[in-house]
Amino acid sequence: MLPLLAALFAAAIAAGVLVIVLQPLLQRYALARPNARSSHRTPTPQGGGIAVLGGCFIALALAAAMAWLPPGSRESAGWLALAAALIGLIGAVDDIRPLPVAPRLAGQALTIWLALWAVGDGARLTPDLPLAVERAFEVFAGLWFVNLTNFMDGLDWLTVAGVTPMLLALSLFGALAGAGGAQATLLAVVAAALCGGMLGFAPFNLPPARLFLGDVGSLAIGLIVAWLLFLLASGGALVPALLLPMYYCADATITLCRRLARGERVWEAHRQHFYQQAADRGWTALRVVSHVAVANVALAGLAALALFADGLWAQLGLLACGAGVTALLLARLGGRL
Repeated sequence: MLPLLAALFAAAIAAGVLVIVLQPLLQRYALARPNARSSHRTPTPQGGGIAVLGGCFIALALAAAMAWLPPGSRESAGWLALAAALIGLIGAVDDIRPLPVAPRLAGQALTIWLALWAVGDGARLTPDLPLAVERAFEVFAGLWFVNLTNFMDGLDWLTVAGVTPMLLALSLFGALAGAGGAQATLLAVVAAALCGGMLGFAPFNLPPARLFLGDVGSLAIGLIVAWLLFLLASGGALVPALLLPMYYCADATITLCRRLARGERVWEAHRQHFYQQAADRGWTALRVVSHVAVANVALAGLAALALFADGLWAQLGLLACGAGVTALLLARLGGRL
């Protein structure tokens, strides 16, 4: 547990220092100006995700140097860092000069494939399927997850409230299963490092935000979280891996399906997510994120129970409870309660 705390604090300190160093440059070259779809009213620098990733990578390098990562998993962490950096670069370019949809998605898909390749052929969800078929499905699912993380990064502190409980739970789950091998240790250390990076960034994104993640951060964070959830699920904990991101996935997926049904251009920015509906009705950013944080802590608690629950019916019951928590939050944000 001490190595995890050390990785978390190292990442948090490094990310905070990087924010302070980078903020004048971001203020000058990466200013997000408000528009009709924005939740902010004054020009605000974006690109804070660079500091989050920097803090995470520094912590991972420290973990490798201190032998907190088993030898076989250090290479996996390195390839993951490369994949996250590449998808972050795609996001940074898109922040500055929007890319066409097709090449943007193709580049993202390649980075997701690289992250999956990094864990090797032994990490499987459905061993009965050919590996190529399973990996194709996982690339598609990863593509959706990184983009929904970007979609959900539309309000001050929302990504902090949404991702931090997941990362804390993932790190704890990995630590509890640490005796199970290198994959569990890798899960715990990477989750702690990214959590630390998020905590170092959090004070600067507290409403009213002085700094945004930008696509460089939201896409890379989505990639790493998706990779961690895949590690958890492939280690035999599928239900916990489904419970942890349930609100994020539900808000983004329901909104996407509604927009598709109306024939809208789903790749264009909008203000139709449930959290945006609440903000448009006058909820403050802190009120929205507090609801999201409480729901995500509840989902993390259910995921912890699912980790130790025996039997199919117990697992299904916990999934149903998670769906109930998510539905209640969506109804509350959408003004139906």
